[in-house]
Amino acid sequence: MTVDTPAPRAGDPAPAAGDGADSLLLQLFPTARRKLPFLRLGSAPTPVRQLTDLPGGGPEVWVKDESRYGGPWGGNKVRKLEWILPDVQRRHRRTILTFGALGTNHGLATALYARELGISTAVALVDQPVDAHVRAQLDRLRASGATLHFTHTPARTTAVAPLLIARHCSPLPPYVLPAGGSSPIGTLGYVEAGLELAAQIRAGELPEPERVFVAVGSGATAAGLALGLRMAGLRISVTGVVVNDLLRLDLRSLQRLARRAARLLRRRGAVVDSDYERIGAQLDVTRRWLGAGYGEPTAESREALRTAAARGLELDPVYTAKAFAAVLGEREESRAGDGPWLFLQTHGPRTDGPPPDAAG
Repeated sequence: MTVDTPAPRAGDPAPAAGDGADSLLLQLFPTARRKLPFLRLGSAPTPVRQLTDLPGGGPEVWVKDESRYGGPWGGNKVRKLEWILPDVQRRHRRTILTFGALGTNHGLATALYARELGISTAVALVDQPVDAHVRAQLDRLRASGATLHFTHTPARTTAVAPLLIARHCSPLPPYVLPAGGSSPIGTLGYVEAGLELAAQIRAGELPEPERVFVAVGSGATAAGLALGLRMAGLRISVTGVVVNDLLRLDLRSLQRLARRAARLLRRRGAVVDSDYERIGAQLDVTRRWLGAGYGEPTAESREALRTAAARGLELDPVYTAKAFAAVLGEREESRAGDGPWLFLQTHGPRTDGPPPDAAG
């Protein structure tokens, strides 16, 4: 199924949340439409293709490329915002308060898409290693119109959070959004993507993969994907490659997030089988490719960047390079008969134009 909806551009009228007619999740659970608004921000489905001539032997590898999903910024953050932003509107909030590191893709995507709806964004930023990638991202954040609070450490962010909430009351309190958009409602973005992937498999666009590899920076992408595949009747293993040591990102926390997303669906009117929450057998989390910590490159991630670039994939050094390093490294250790595997490319930069300015 293809839904080709133009992404919003600066100056366009603010889009309004619809009835979810083009959402696979709401087609599966139509009773949730009234209480669960959805706003399409990109063109679906995102393309899949095989990656050929990879170094060494091992399983066949495919990619589902989320990088072009969305308009002013792309990738997995946009999927989450398709559910988050209508929820902000539903609650009549004027400001989103969210969290991230200095180079946050989530904070930037939130600021850009919320701005199109007349919603302001404030971001509390913790430190990370600063390189050219992070400096460019900070320039984009400053140009986006978001209010930036440099809180430096997770502990200090937690301590000042009540003050930030009070500061951004207008008069209602701000909509508080966890780092990465990894709330239960944000997780629905990758439940939707899991259903989309299942439809592509059944349409013959790619073989059913044995494993899907995805970067884990805050958890919702991996948790939602595993839940969506299970809802589609597929028992594909999802390997979450942890790239962030600033948050608790273990199997238990991702399972909890998936359960909370399923329970949210029930509260909003969906008839959700309790079996859908039992994703433990098909969700795996590894810290093997993290290296020294968040934002710290590894020899394997640098090599993964080069290997991907030679095959037309633009990865980022913080998230997707480490996830693709896991694909390449575990492929070398695989056994005969393993595969095929799928890499979820979630990085979505926009390098085909100047950084957006606050005026749009």
